[in-house]
Amino acid sequence: MTLLIKNALCFIADEFKKSDVFITDGIITDISSTISSNGADRVIDARDKYFLIPGFVDVHTHLRQPGFSYKETIKSGSMAGARAGYTAICTMPNLNPAPDCLENLKVQTDIIKRDAVIDVLPFGTITKGRKGVGEVVDFKSMADKVVGFSDDGTGVQTAELMEEAMIQCAKLNKVISAHCEVNDLLLGGYIHDGVYCKEHGHKGICSESEWAQIERDCKLAEKTGCRYHVCHISTKESVDIIRKAKARGVKVTCETGPHYLTMCDEDLQEDGRFKMNPPLRSREDMNALIEGVKDGTIDVIATDHAPHSKEEKSKGLKGSAMGVVGLETAFGVLNTKLVKTGVISLEKLIDMMSIRPREIFDIPGGKIEVGAPADLALLDIDKKWCVDPEKFVTMGRATPFQNWKLQGENLLTIYKGEIVYEAI
Repeated sequence: MTLLIKNALCFIADEFKKSDVFITDGIITDISSTISSNGADRVIDARDKYFLIPGFVDVHTHLRQPGFSYKETIKSGSMAGARAGYTAICTMPNLNPAPDCLENLKVQTDIIKRDAVIDVLPFGTITKGRKGVGEVVDFKSMADKVVGFSDDGTGVQTAELMEEAMIQCAKLNKVISAHCEVNDLLLGGYIHDGVYCKEHGHKGICSESEWAQIERDCKLAEKTGCRYHVCHISTKESVDIIRKAKARGVKVTCETGPHYLTMCDEDLQEDGRFKMNPPLRSREDMNALIEGVKDGTIDVIATDHAPHSKEEKSKGLKGSAMGVVGLETAFGVLNTKLVKTGVISLEKLIDMMSIRPREIFDIPGGKIEVGAPADLALLDIDKKWCVDPEKFVTMGRATPFQNWKLQGENLLTIYKGEIVYEAI
């Protein structure tokens, strides 16, 4: 198939340039100011106003299959990603069976090969059973089949176990993507230990339960030389620890989510769609995260897309399962709240959602250039829309952004040269 995209504002060499882009058999074969439409099977006019970017990459998603397909499937989750402009998503190992060996990993990868409409790149676990205690996995056996290793949902509870994992992953040049949480500090908490928590009689999760492990792990990464990535940071202390570790030359990167950059515990309601882990923190924490984005301490914005059933999310803040969906709202929320308000540039946002994730996790692509794979998204940054969960492609419906009025939406997703989503 040949495809010509005309009059697009293309993200080339970190800036937007008006260009035509010709695609042949999944590869970008020509880029210039004017390309003849002769010979193209399809021509799409970007009308001098739509932005063509390397497809988004989400390095933190939960597709729930195998084991929990009543929440989400690889097919529905990857289709939701395609709708949102993602051409690659990295799926976390909160599964049954947990991908802690080749046999269990194959259960997942067989479904991916059959059902995924974009790249779905699995994480292997750090510990056997994804328990955060006990024994580490055989990293070498899975290294060339996973994007990295994570016990997401569980913090690795001892320094000795994490150091052993880091030593082995450093030898393999693989990333450890750490969910940082000290079990002994949780004390039954389920929202941030802040003002809302105290005023409404809830049990709180202290910030130290997150940043204490990050502090420990940054020292271990410095010692071992491991490539260490921190999942979904939410506290001001986490930002400060990572900023200082980077200044020392530690191989540490990190992500946060759209909800942590745009909401705080002042926005909480007695509704399960506001419950996630880590929780929405204080306004001071939110502002520190924004500063971390602006100064480069935070490398990536990932959704932590975590669908649950309607019943599981219908039990208020106390009883609902932790996790909200995020793929289909991510760009609109961030464009509206960070770009349109002048906090960061559109170029910066594209770097954090498309380019840096690929660099950190060695995912091919990320460039609009001749010879590059045609994994692309076409954005209308001015389109206005309202978040209606009943229109989501994902099976999940719980979003803290319900009824938000947003600007910016994906119109077209191209994966390996084929159109996998279209609304143009």
